[in-house]
Amino acid sequence: MSEVAMKPEIRLLEVADAADFWKLRLRGLKEDPEAFGASFGDSVNASQEDICKRLATTDDTFALGAFNPNPCGMLGFYRRQGERVRHKGGIWGVYVAPEARGCGLARRLMVEAIERAKKMPGLEEVFLTVSTTQGAAMKLYESLGFKEYGHEVNALKQGDIYIDEKMMMLRLHD
Repeated sequence: MSEVAMKPEIRLLEVADAADFWKLRLRGLKEDPEAFGASFGDSVNASQEDICKRLATTDDTFALGAFNPNPCGMLGFYRRQGERVRHKGGIWGVYVAPEARGCGLARRLMVEAIERAKKMPGLEEVFLTVSTTQGAAMKLYESLGFKEYGHEVNALKQGDIYIDEKMMMLRLHD
């Protein structure tokens, strides 16, 4: 059975996944730079400590990975800190490798993240940003109920090219 034909397993990433996770993240940053706020250059020399910190599962953070059997997709979540913003959480770093696209994997990652977020006491909203060049991602987020609440012109700059971003939010308990 080919790697793409198997249904990827989605699970929380663990410290043991750090090297594979970071390799997949760097691949995304390199191959699809317009999709991320972070850059390959800023990320390539990240320390093992920083990578493990991103993977740490706490009451307020988690990272999901899709495995088929190797890592082929990822997503991160964090809850805002501080008394007045703890009702909000953010999704970051959504990426599915090109060979694993087209089978609903990004949707499965997003649904899993939303379901986990709904179980966090007091969490009311999930937000994300998406580059306006990422049409498929915008359609996915809209289909899951995310609504645009802002548009940042020239949010990112890659060489001489500016990229706008949409800010999107999902109310969890409407």
